[in-house]
Amino acid sequence: MRLHTLRELDSSEGTVQLHKGGNGTLELVPRPNETDPNDPLRWPKWKKHVAFGSVCAFAFLTNYGIGGLAPAFYILSKEFDKTVPETSDLLLWPILVLGAFNFFWVPVANYIGKRPVFVFASLLLTLCSIWGATADGFKSLLWSNIIGAFAGSSTEALGASMVNDLYFLHERGSKMGIYTNAISGGNTIGPLFCSFVLQGLSWRWHKWITTILTAITFVGVLFFVPETRYYRTSDKPSSRGEDRLVPEEVPSAPLARPDSLFTCWEPAGPSPTPEKSRATASGHPSTCSGSRSPERYAVAELPKKTYRQEVALWTGVTPNTTLLKSFVRPLPLIVYPCVIYAFLGYAVSLVLTVAVNILNPFVLQAPPYSWSPLVSGLINIAGFLGNVCGAYAGGWLVDVWSDWRSRKNQGVFEPESRLALLVLPTLITGAGCLVFGYGVERALHWTSLFFGYGMISFALTAVPTITMAYVSDCVLAVNADALMLVNGLKNIVAFGFLYGIVPWAEEAGYINCFGTQCGIFVGIIVIGAVLLVMYGARIRHAQASWRIIM
Repeated sequence: MRLHTLRELDSSEGTVQLHKGGNGTLELVPRPNETDPNDPLRWPKWKKHVAFGSVCAFAFLTNYGIGGLAPAFYILSKEFDKTVPETSDLLLWPILVLGAFNFFWVPVANYIGKRPVFVFASLLLTLCSIWGATADGFKSLLWSNIIGAFAGSSTEALGASMVNDLYFLHERGSKMGIYTNAISGGNTIGPLFCSFVLQGLSWRWHKWITTILTAITFVGVLFFVPETRYYRTSDKPSSRGEDRLVPEEVPSAPLARPDSLFTCWEPAGPSPTPEKSRATASGHPSTCSGSRSPERYAVAELPKKTYRQEVALWTGVTPNTTLLKSFVRPLPLIVYPCVIYAFLGYAVSLVLTVAVNILNPFVLQAPPYSWSPLVSGLINIAGFLGNVCGAYAGGWLVDVWSDWRSRKNQGVFEPESRLALLVLPTLITGAGCLVFGYGVERALHWTSLFFGYGMISFALTAVPTITMAYVSDCVLAVNADALMLVNGLKNIVAFGFLYGIVPWAEEAGYINCFGTQCGIFVGIIVIGAVLLVMYGARIRHAQASWRIIM
């Protein structure tokens, strides 16, 4: 089996010419296929947004149904006669499953397509919500959450990968922000609404409401999420200011479109007068492999798929690969520094926010606060506001910043430009940890807990939005596999931290507990960002020659 380098799949190594000409004209990266209306990059905007929004709703409701149950933990511990650590299993084990089963869904989706995975998983999530609403014991409720997390884990990496299927580089940050906000929003809006439901009805009605919403989402996925898997040609975007590409090596079969006889490149030099040629998007004729001579010929636009073809559940398997290979292929990518940094940063951000979610009911519904579930749930307003601000800063603001940096850099985009704004979650979330820890241990006014939680939640969207977009920039050709590692490993690491969070906070005290977590968070984010900003370009150049891609 021949192993590939990243350079064979994408010669840009992450550095691309984003603006050209004296007026800084924006280039579309990746370059859409001019002859195929079925290229997801060429879909109408409304179609992209509806498909992406449906998957975001799926991701949101996974966390809404499972993480949203947190305000009921105090009540559930009494109803089922469980200790605090035992009750927290309702959230901890699903967190582990949400990460671990990325290693199942992503290879399956790479092999058979994303659409059948999303349709099946969204249906399964709906059935698990019904199961949870009718659970007659603690174990039954726990297993409904675990199987629901198995279904919802399909969105963790595949939703992020879908951003790269549908949107261009200059849109990547803002759309990744929407996606991460959908995931994290379930853990803030869910508990907020659940607290109101608990006050007027019961925790079972939280599950019934989740069932209704997931059923609607299943219908949306079934009818409005076409297959976004696309076999793009080796016509790569120009990099380092080059206007044209030289076909140094014909890619192997898996890299070419299976439904196309030829693979085309722009010529590297002046081309002869083309009587049979068809002008490409840049105005130059095409040179194509597939015959022994560089003969010019006309390329007709492919027929557009009908709606029935687009919503078909089966579009065939990926050619020239096997399911076993799809499972093994992502594992070597863990050696890429951008992947290591992204999953560690995401993990520590997740640990902080979920730790507050787990501890809040036992802090606020017990003396000295003694709040009702309704009132204690209102603290999630702060978490939601923190998520929104973090997604805005890590998404739209980073896109604006990166665009400005590329214009200052003669139109050349460098992925490391995104990392500069990690200074915001470092300062805001680092301070929030201390505010929350001191607030709980010293029984300070509730506003200290409110602001502390909001500041902590800022990182849960800002950090993964920035780092996952950075991973996609660096290894776009294998982004689905790389993002699988990021999303899978961060949950496994987070589970290890959170499994002992309750006894740790009780024994060491909230100041020591959250102070230590603050130090770990700031250390990982700052050290990683500084190293990658300083040496990221050299690292990308070096890793592009590593022959580890199957």
